Amino acid sequence: MKTIRIGSGAGYGGDRIEPAIDLIRKGNLDYIIFECLAERTIALAQLERLACPEQGYNPLFTYRMERILDALRENRVRVVTNMGAANPVSAAKKAREMADAFGLQELKIAAVTGDDVLEKLPEFLDYPVMETGRPLGELQEDIISANAYIGCAGIVEALQQGADIVITGRVADPALVLGPLVYEFGWSMEDSALLGKGTIAGHLLECAGQVTGGYFCDPGRKDVPDLWNLGFPIAEVSEDGGLVITKLPDKGGLVSEQTCKEQILYELQDPANYFTPDCTADFQMVSVQQEGRDRVRVSGASGKPGNGKLKVSVGYQDCYIGEGQISYGGHNALGRARLAGEIVKKRLELCGCEFEELRVDCMGVDSLYREGISQRLGCGEPVEVRLRVAARTRDRHNAELVGNEVEALYTNGPAGGGGVVKSTRKIVSVASVLIPNTWAQPRVELV
Repeated sequence: MKTIRIGSGAGYGGDRIEPAIDLIRKGNLDYIIFECLAERTIALAQLERLACPEQGYNPLFTYRMERILDALRENRVRVVTNMGAANPVSAAKKAREMADAFGLQELKIAAVTGDDVLEKLPEFLDYPVMETGRPLGELQEDIISANAYIGCAGIVEALQQGADIVITGRVADPALVLGPLVYEFGWSMEDSALLGKGTIAGHLLECAGQVTGGYFCDPGRKDVPDLWNLGFPIAEVSEDGGLVITKLPDKGGLVSEQTCKEQILYELQDPANYFTPDCTADFQMVSVQQEGRDRVRVSGASGKPGNGKLKVSVGYQDCYIGEGQISYGGHNALGRARLAGEIVKKRLELCGCEFEELRVDCMGVDSLYREGISQRLGCGEPVEVRLRVAARTRDRHNAELVGNEVEALYTNGPAGGGGVVKSTRKIVSVASVLIPNTWAQPRVELV
């Protein structure tokens, strides 16, 4: 039975490139995927594209592509990635230019578009935002982007046209793996059971190092060997949807039943109804079984027809965050830090700072768990405390006041403060809505 080997080269926008290059050179792969888009990433990329029409793809795209193309000269592995972000066509043109410079003129490079539905915005302004239930139209004046999570059809079409490198915008994460499987095995897009099996393969690979021990390790409880040398995962998928997760034998990390279980549960709200653009995957009967060292078989996934909807991430200009931090150490460090926080709150009120939300945190004491869990656990008084004051404001001026008042603690606050940093950031947020799946159709352009 035909088997396809797909490696994961990235699990987020800033992931390491070295494990991916190891996979290309030594993994005996048919495909490698690079999943580099998060919820807000594409909205930020749209802002870059507005500032410069040739930009808007992943900021590490050229760095990664240079390393990838160098490795592809040794081993021809097909590449599928969403690093195109808000501008897959420009990314594909850049890849074409770079491939030619590497003497790889024969490589076919394709861009998949169709996820940008901003032009259709007037048709769904009255749709409810999934996070709040309020009409999307309430954000209309601040909206900068609207990108639908499309399925694997565009990737399949690009591969059918002979593409060696497929660069997409916003596609569903599992689609990066499902597309090659549908193409290689000739799976029908009506066969929901097989699509569900392909979806769990994509779900296991989408976060790269997470399934090989990254974000899993807890020393003494869940040990991971040579985490410094973490290797990224490989999925061996057979024509009937059989799936084994493994990794390179000479790399660090591990593939175990527990690492696979944790990744399967990641972002899984309803095991019976994992909604994707291509199907509704059903993970209720999934089981994992260790077959050998760093080899885990995953079986039992199935699927049902999709719900006819696509999730759209709508990016909008939300607010500013002003922040300042300062450290206190030694005897009574916590007392001095708390006093400093109270001083900053009073001074922001005195200078007329207008904010929508204010947080004053003693990091290591109450910044993660608001009710002072450190004291309840009997940890005692810390000898070093990092005070963080942050405010959400509507404009830059008020945001800057926060950092300025924290900095003023140097000579206008409790004893022994030091190491001040301050920042002001413009925040792009995301609202999610569901639209009919016919409103976003993939298009393929060979470069």
